[in-house]
Amino acid sequence: MYFRATILLSWLVMTGCGDAPQDGPSSQVAAVPFSLDEVQRRTFLYFWDQVDTNFQVLDRYPTLNFSSIAATGFGLSSYLVGVEKGYITRQQAAERVLKTLRVLAALPQGPGPAGVSGYRGFFYHFLTLDKALRFKDVELSSIDTGLLMAGILSAMTYFDGETPDEQEIRSLANGLYRRVEWDWMLNDSMRLSMGWHPEHGFIENDWHGYNEAMILLVLAIASPTHPIPAACWDKWCATYHWATFKGEENVQFDPLFGHQYSHLWIDFRGIQDGYMRQKGMDYFENSRRATRSNRVYCIENPMGWKAYSQNCWGLTACDGPANEKRPYNGREVQFSTYSARGACSIQIVDDGTIAPTAAGGSMPFEPELSMAALQFMWENYYPHLVGEYGFKDAFNPSYTFGPGNENGWFDPDYIGIDQGPILLQIENHRTGFLWELMKKNPYIRQGLQKAGFTGGWL
Repeated sequence: MYFRATILLSWLVMTGCGDAPQDGPSSQVAAVPFSLDEVQRRTFLYFWDQVDTNFQVLDRYPTLNFSSIAATGFGLSSYLVGVEKGYITRQQAAERVLKTLRVLAALPQGPGPAGVSGYRGFFYHFLTLDKALRFKDVELSSIDTGLLMAGILSAMTYFDGETPDEQEIRSLANGLYRRVEWDWMLNDSMRLSMGWHPEHGFIENDWHGYNEAMILLVLAIASPTHPIPAACWDKWCATYHWATFKGEENVQFDPLFGHQYSHLWIDFRGIQDGYMRQKGMDYFENSRRATRSNRVYCIENPMGWKAYSQNCWGLTACDGPANEKRPYNGREVQFSTYSARGACSIQIVDDGTIAPTAAGGSMPFEPELSMAALQFMWENYYPHLVGEYGFKDAFNPSYTFGPGNENGWFDPDYIGIDQGPILLQIENHRTGFLWELMKKNPYIRQGLQKAGFTGGWL
């Protein structure tokens, strides 16, 4: 049974009244004026409503396929925001978090290809909706486990009371983090593998070059039970690509999510590792520059896509209209379904698809530019792009091929890992809530310090 709410029940939940939602809001939601409050309220409801019977957050909705361990990590942090915003009570959040962690702690772990949810403390990327077991042949994922653990540690830090529920939350969260064998995932190059399959071992690709995996390395270095060497951080930085793109000089990575995910939980303002000390800046400024260059690329719009403008921009990993080649503007263009779109000096992946999470997740870096983009998309594409859970995942006004796409393609789905940055980064921009919370977490602090970060709040 999926936790969904009627409009009335959703309202009761949002005002802190009533029990956890049991049925979902209608797909028909009246248009209201744009505001960050409304964006956050609706986006929170995705994580509150869209969990399976095991309290794991659905990968996407309304398409039902599997839960996502990364989305569950975002969800755990989202529940805390829900308390701070008054959407739910602290007790409601504690009950939901506790149920989630109890399931995660009890799920079977082992080396077999089926009938398990993880191995050596790691979890499989996607889990089935019925029993939360490995979905088909997906990988045991290092980064998705890292994102899950970030959410788990945020709950451990937040629930600091002495009630039985809050004590159990801390105990379960600490146990889940400490049992992850990060060092097992480390290869001979001192880099973490992207994952493992029971059928054929470790994935050949590993984490190098700048991307979303900063949070993964920080947590792996900090582990009191299965740490990787602190020197792995410098090995990681040695693979960076520093260049100038669209007038902005920074470490390059094309999709914007890579410049956002780690920043959900870590306030990089004013703290520097050895690499950034040499550059005279920090990773927050690096993400600000990446946001600006992504926007400038969209404004220049070299491929002539429809709708790209100063207030309609944002290339990142997201859904897309189709996996096919079509003629467009005198050239044959490859359109994609789910893909990591982006633009930087290394490469450009652009098929005319824009994702609201790109601007939403950039709120702390460029608040005025990001809010203008969200407002433009809300006001100009409602209701095709906006529904009961805020922004749907993506849209492509240029893809007008096939029935139903006469005015462009609009994704019918919301995706959990794209909803998370919208909610959490708006809150970090407005109050710094998650940043201030995670500054209290000893594992985050220790991981950063061991990696060589100094200055600022450290």
